[in-house]
Amino acid sequence: MTYVFAPPPVLAVPVAGSGDRFAVRRIYCVGRNYEAHAREMGHDPDREPPFFFGKPADAVVYVAPGETGVFPYPSQSKNVHFEMELVAAIGQAGKDIPVEHALDHVYGYALGLDMTRRDLQAEAKKLGRPWDTAKGFDHSAPLGPIHPVSAVGHIGAGAIWLSVNGEPKQRSDVSQLIWSVAETVAYLSTLFELQPGDLIFTGTPEGVGAVTKGDVMTGGVEGLGEFSVRVA
Repeated sequence: MTYVFAPPPVLAVPVAGSGDRFAVRRIYCVGRNYEAHAREMGHDPDREPPFFFGKPADAVVYVAPGETGVFPYPSQSKNVHFEMELVAAIGQAGKDIPVEHALDHVYGYALGLDMTRRDLQAEAKKLGRPWDTAKGFDHSAPLGPIHPVSAVGHIGAGAIWLSVNGEPKQRSDVSQLIWSVAETVAYLSTLFELQPGDLIFTGTPEGVGAVTKGDVMTGGVEGLGEFSVRVA
């Protein structure tokens, strides 16, 4: 078989503590999954069914431990926001997964940033249009290494935080998720057949805000450490 052009390389991120790499297939993101953030965005935080949007796999920008990643400020926006998130990495396929078995499908966890062109998102909301240009742009998913469940266990509680240039911006606890990781995996599997390599950004707490070129974002989740990303 010949191709019109060479297929792109498989996008994969390192697995912490090993030489293995996790090949990324799809990225799913849960919207408004912390009560305080839902209020912050002007919505009622009642426990309605979760909703999802996506990012392309090649939106991932890998951030190695001890290094500062780079997030290029995107074009066509003057209001780009950080959203610190716990990311669940799927390692076992499944569809219509019962919630009591959902965590069996999680291979590990990572730190992630859902970078957002907030002005484009606001315009899309106003016009009833999709969020793709606001959420799925190039470099919009900075991601740390995958920490296997075998090493860190399942993360149902623990601090999640982010600072910009050393100033605290976001601070909450993973236990405050409206839909837990298990519930999110189970519900998402009724909409899509999950496959190994899928990443689920589980939502961001309150305190989101804008960044400008030169800012350094430092975020973390208890049990997974921290990472830093500079806006270029």
